[in-house]
Amino acid sequence: MATPTNTPLMPKATAVWLVENTALSFDQIAAFCRLHPLEVKAIADGEAAQGIKGLDPIMTGQLTREEIEKAVANSAHRLKLAEPKVRVPEAKRRGPRYTPVSRRHDRPNAILWLLRNHPELKDAAIMRLVGTTKTTIQQIRERTHWNAANLAPMDPVTLGLTSQLELDLEVEKAAKGLPIREAGDPGAATLLPVEQSVRPLDEHGAYGSGGRDEDELDADKIFAKLKSLKGPEPEEDEE
Repeated sequence: MATPTNTPLMPKATAVWLVENTALSFDQIAAFCRLHPLEVKAIADGEAAQGIKGLDPIMTGQLTREEIEKAVANSAHRLKLAEPKVRVPEAKRRGPRYTPVSRRHDRPNAILWLLRNHPELKDAAIMRLVGTTKTTIQQIRERTHWNAANLAPMDPVTLGLTSQLELDLEVEKAAKGLPIREAGDPGAATLLPVEQSVRPLDEHGAYGSGGRDEDELDADKIFAKLKSLKGPEPEEDEE
C-alpha cells in the first residue's frame, strides 16, 4: 500500500472528518492520514477518537474537492496533499553564536562587563550572548585569564556582539529566578518618591531649591566662611 510523502495536519481529526463526510474506504483514509486501517475502522464505529472534532482538509487547503471525488470514484486511488500556497522556510537550528574575527578580542571585555553589571546572569546566558565558553567565563571571574590585567569592562551591545533586545530578554529571564527582596533589605532600595525628592511648587509656579530654605543663603555668612578658609592675611614688611 503506497503512502503519501507528507502527513496532513492533525491526522486523527482529519480522519474523523473524512469518515463522517466522505465515502472513502478505510484504506484510503488510513493511507492519507498515516493511520492503520483498523484505527480508521474504530473511528467509524465510534470506538476511537470520540472526543476529537473533525478537521476539514478542504478548508485548510490540504485537499481539493476534485481529489476527494476522484478517490471516491476509484478505490485504488490514493489521496495526495494539495500543493501549499505559501512556502514556510525551514527553521534553522541555532548553533553557537558566530563572532567575527575582528571582534573576538573584545569578548573578554564584554564578559567582564556582564559579570559586573549583571551578576544574576548564569554562565549559559553569557555564552549565548557573546558566544564564549564556560572556561573563559570562569577564568575572567577568578581573574586567572591570561590577559586579566588588561581587561576593561565594555558593553557587548556597543561592541556589536549581541543586540539590546537579546540582552534585555536574558536579564529579564534571570531576574525571574531571583528571590524577592524585603523592604528593609539594602539591596532592595529604589529611587525616592517624587514627594520626597522634589519640593512642591511655590506661589510663582516654580519648584523649590531642593530642601534648602532661601533664608539659609546669607551672602555675608558665605563670604565670612570663605575668608576664614583663606587664613590670616600676611603682614606687610616694614621698610
